[in-house]
Amino acid sequence: MMGRKPYIREVSKTTWWLKHPRYMNYMLREVTSLFIGLYTAVAIDGVWRLQQGREAWEHFIAWTFSTEAVFMHIVFLVFAVIHTTTWFNVTPKAMPMHVGDEPLPDAAIIGAHYAGWVVVSVLALLIAGK
Repeated sequence: MMGRKPYIREVSKTTWWLKHPRYMNYMLREVTSLFIGLYTAVAIDGVWRLQQGREAWEHFIAWTFSTEAVFMHIVFLVFAVIHTTTWFNVTPKAMPMHVGDEPLPDAAIIGAHYAGWVVVSVLALLIAGK
């Protein structure tokens, strides 16, 4: 008995993520995580310079005020905001919450994350201003 060949859908290995907005958001979130990692490396370098002594720390601080470093930090900030907002918006799917037997609405979960972000940001600004 001869069987039929199963249908195998062709999927592009390089452009599959361009087919649906949900996939594009996924890829955007993944790419932005690389910039989060790069910023973490810069922060670790700063701690390393601080550990090396006053001269190394002052050199690091001087570098952070250079035009290139300021531009780099702006790029990091943009990607960090994109990364954060995309994660907050997907949170209800990744971490559904219930109160009793009733699920919390997606807007409540997302809103709580944004509210927490605002509170932490304001506290950080207040502490930094002292």
